[in-house]
Amino acid sequence: MAHSSQSGAAQALNGQHPEFAYADADTDEDERDGRPERRPEQRHFLGAMPRKQSLSERRNVELPLLKVVDEKEPQKAEAPEELETPEEPTPSPEAFAPGLRRNSISMPSGINALDLEALRLRHQMQPQDALHEETIADDAASSLGSPGSPDATAPTTSANTPDKAVGGTAINFANAGSANDDSDDEFGNARRPVHRDRFRSRRRASIAPLPALRLNSKEMLASDFDSHSLASNQASITSVNSLASLLREKMQAFPQLIRKKKRETKDYKIKIFVIIMFFMIIFLIGYAYVAYHQQMLTKSYFQKLKFNSHDRIFRILSHEDKEVISGQLGVTLGFDTAPFHCLEDHRRSDGSVCIEWNGVARLHLNFEDKGVFRCYTLQWQALTPGLLPTDCYELKRDNGLWFGGGVTKGQEWSLSYANFDFAPYASGDSKIHQFGNGVKRYFINSIGVAMQVSERTPLQLGVNRTENRFCLRAANDEFTFVNRLTPLPQLDYRICTTEDMRSLHMLMTQQSLWDGLKKLDMEVLNSLLEEPVWRIPHGETPDSLNETAICDYSESAIAMGLGHIVINEFWQENIGDFTVDKARFPTLKDTIRVLDRRGFKVVLTIQPFISTDSANFKDAVKRKLLIYERHSERSIPALTRYKSSSSAGVLDITNNASVPWLLEKLQRLKEEYGVQSFYLDLGTGYNLPHYYQCRQTLDNPDTYARLFTASLEGAGLMAVSTASVVPKPPTFLSTPPANATWEGLRETLGAVLNYGVIGYPFVLPGVIGGDYLLQRPLSKMVSFYSMAQPPLPDPELFIRWLQLATFMPAMQFSHLPSEYRSDLVTRVAQELKEVRTNDVIPLLKKYLKSSMDEGLPLVRPLWMMDPHDPACLIVSDEFSVGEELIVAPILHAKRQEREVYLPQGVWKDGIDGSLRKGSRWMHGYRVPTDKIAYFRKMPDNTRF
Repeated sequence: MAHSSQSGAAQALNGQHPEFAYADADTDEDERDGRPERRPEQRHFLGAMPRKQSLSERRNVELPLLKVVDEKEPQKAEAPEELETPEEPTPSPEAFAPGLRRNSISMPSGINALDLEALRLRHQMQPQDALHEETIADDAASSLGSPGSPDATAPTTSANTPDKAVGGTAINFANAGSANDDSDDEFGNARRPVHRDRFRSRRRASIAPLPALRLNSKEMLASDFDSHSLASNQASITSVNSLASLLREKMQAFPQLIRKKKRETKDYKIKIFVIIMFFMIIFLIGYAYVAYHQQMLTKSYFQKLKFNSHDRIFRILSHEDKEVISGQLGVTLGFDTAPFHCLEDHRRSDGSVCIEWNGVARLHLNFEDKGVFRCYTLQWQALTPGLLPTDCYELKRDNGLWFGGGVTKGQEWSLSYANFDFAPYASGDSKIHQFGNGVKRYFINSIGVAMQVSERTPLQLGVNRTENRFCLRAANDEFTFVNRLTPLPQLDYRICTTEDMRSLHMLMTQQSLWDGLKKLDMEVLNSLLEEPVWRIPHGETPDSLNETAICDYSESAIAMGLGHIVINEFWQENIGDFTVDKARFPTLKDTIRVLDRRGFKVVLTIQPFISTDSANFKDAVKRKLLIYERHSERSIPALTRYKSSSSAGVLDITNNASVPWLLEKLQRLKEEYGVQSFYLDLGTGYNLPHYYQCRQTLDNPDTYARLFTASLEGAGLMAVSTASVVPKPPTFLSTPPANATWEGLRETLGAVLNYGVIGYPFVLPGVIGGDYLLQRPLSKMVSFYSMAQPPLPDPELFIRWLQLATFMPAMQFSHLPSEYRSDLVTRVAQELKEVRTNDVIPLLKKYLKSSMDEGLPLVRPLWMMDPHDPACLIVSDEFSVGEELIVAPILHAKRQEREVYLPQGVWKDGIDGSLRKGSRWMHGYRVPTDKIAYFRKMPDNTRF
């Protein structure tokens, strides 16, 4: 028996045991072929067949053999004395402790005859690899089987030792996390490499190296566990000492598992990255597709005009191909109709491009090259009822601001700061309506773009700051555009671009004002610049004005200088009489003659309104000279209300008989009383009767004011109250009546600057101190009331108002400085008179020629001096006289300092005479009550 054991052991050591195959033997052939695994008898039968070199021969190591009993074929437990005990049944799965392995390994019968010490000595003589010291083995071993570990597995291992009576020893293994062997210790120090026997147990150094194991039909050494960690999880060892060594080897396998988990984590990151890249590629492809089709649909017209007829995006490029304006045309058109080129019958011979949306609308685009200026004409024609052609452009772009439109409700300095729904663009009362008394269909942007809308377009304007849109719309209504010049609305305008905002403004407003100008007209114009305008104080009724009041006022005003004395409509008994009231002015002829000798020029106020109480009303109705009611006979006049007249008719200026009738009466006044000129008080467009109808169709209510002003130019007009085109000099445009408050002061400055922007060079500001006084908001237009002269304003308000008016194109007084009986007011008035005489009037005359030639205003916003300076665009409470004088008035109560910005250059302070460098802000600049901040520009070679 011992002999056979020794013989078997020897055969095992020599790798010639016929019964056990090695790990690298081709034993998987049966499994690959789908055949069942050979039984031991079959393997014994085939043992005589030639085999390849064993693992022990290849590695020159004599190893014992162990047989792995697979879990699928449970083996019976062996007694300690005998290797085989058939009587003992195989334990059921329930017999194992929780988490214990079910695999077991039976050792060969001749294992006790092996010389383990000889094997150990032989192995120690072989060179060993350097290994890092394992410092976590004990900790990992102590944590084996921890229930809190998610990766813990506890198979049961039965170890049977032939030479020692050890029965069914069970050991639980748990996978515990471990750091990589190559990592540093907890303090960041590199681990010290040590040489250690891979086959020696950490706990029992006297134990021989682990034998070669046969695990799942594969043979391996213990040192191979790192590369076969999965197989190692299935292994079990019968020797208690070998189990400790197995534990060590499993600890060595943990870093490999961790690295695998890290690789798995990296794999997830790679997958996420790939998914993100996939969606990005899809997005870029979609974006490129859309952009490509938009580019394909966008066509270039006239080189610098880009228009996408599908979504109607409109863009204009500069000479450097930079986009200067962008918008959407035909906003109300919808996208369900495809555009196409117009039929031959609808095309024009002027070279324009015609695009039509079948049965909906038609668009004509044209181009005009003026060298450095490029102008594009756009005309929309609605083809279906209910369609309102609407084009919208960006309200703010590249810090550019829109100006124009005149005075708007709320007195916004720029349209880019306004916010209002679509409103008819017509003159009105800016406290009630959206726009003021001076309008012009002209809008300019600081980036070098300007728009000019045709007078025949029923224009409605809308500004939406939320959507950043500035919109033009053609829409008829029942008052402003009731006449319907075309069956369906048409939107007709042009856009011009250039590199310089100032040059563009000159182009758009350019008109020679010299045509037909007489020498007398220039004298009147110069006198308005040099001398004040004196408005005779009055009450709410005509009885408040008489000859005595006129004479007394002129005697008090002569100390301040000569000028034009304006008498309001109370010089006649009823509005529209056009004859002097003999009861209150029995010797007006003599009074006017006296005033003329003193150097004053008397101006009478006239209106197109004829009170129903006037004798001329009956005559005008008989002659059919009045505007009549719509849809009625021409013998029925349309009535309205204006100032002191609660019921009045309006002269029909389109009637060829009306103008001669009126001119005859005005000429009689000039010849009989020596009146030199008239102040034309037209009211606004909303003062016309609501259901007005003229003999000739008007484009809009402002056309009436334009025709009336042009008809009376020969009679001599000093100023007009409303305008839609620039009146012929020496006629000035008056600002709206101002309330005698600080808000009225600010509104006066805003009106003068805004009217200058839209092309009115000669503006007459309101009365110093205010035209009327109301402490409550109005629900109706001011022109519906007969407003009396306001009481004497607060001295500070009057001084600040007088300071502002000193630098205006013209000054207009009602209250005199002498009424305050204050040394401060008198001294300030005298100082300001000297400033105007010495500094302001010479500049006004100097820049008068450029205003006549180019339409540039005498008083200008700062951006006209330097349109490329962003600060100049936003400053709304400073202005310049020509290009050589900057004025920064105080516009709020009880303030004696303010922020001042000076454009580029060197400026001389008007208060202390010091030099100031431009292109910078002056913070907290002190302005006493008796002073106004103004700065005179010095020559370019001035040393600072």
